[in-house]
Amino acid sequence: SPIIEVDNLEEFVLRPAEQGVTVKCRVTRDKKGMDRGLYPTYYLHLDNDKKVFLLAGRKRKKSKTSNYLISIDPTDLSRGGENFIGKLRSNLMGTKFTVFDNGVNPDKANADWSNVRQELSAVVYETNVLGFKGPRKMTVIIPGMNADNERVPIRPRNDNDGLLMRWQNKNMDNMIELHNKAPVWNDETQSYVLNFHGRVTHASVKNFQIVHSSD
Repeated sequence: SPIIEVDNLEEFVLRPAEQGVTVKCRVTRDKKGMDRGLYPTYYLHLDNDKKVFLLAGRKRKKSKTSNYLISIDPTDLSRGGENFIGKLRSNLMGTKFTVFDNGVNPDKANADWSNVRQELSAVVYETNVLGFKGPRKMTVIIPGMNADNERVPIRPRNDNDGLLMRWQNKNMDNMIELHNKAPVWNDETQSYVLNFHGRVTHASVKNFQIVHSSD
């Protein structure tokens, strides 16, 4: 990643990347607590010499679905803490995911709705005919940006609105749709292949690239 100055971590992680700047990051999984029945913790760092810490995420206990808290403090992953910055929530099937910021549920809205949580991203995940062994299909939906390169806030007031509902209804105003790049079948290796340009160290069905249809 290029040298990126991160003055205010909370502002930085919620801001779209600057035009023409590639932000390269690395996600690592820490399994240390798993023997005590704790869930693994995931860390996001800038992938450069300084390895600047950006975010930590951990699955919420007692949660039957995938429900992760996201924090800007690697040691404080509590819902009530001041470092709580957002959460990821899945549907019961584990096929649709939504990422929220740390705003409140619409039930607790103030008069002008300014405190209501924003939806930052959604992922729709499909297995194919080969189930989990074959290439996965993913769609990623994110809010668009305005003329000032700021994210357009998407604050659904109820379950009939939001990134996933708008995408299902093909209402794509102020939204960007991305897909995983389809791998191609290789007869020699009898497997699906995709060029990762040296970034992938070993083959896995979990490797993917997310791209925009107009490149």
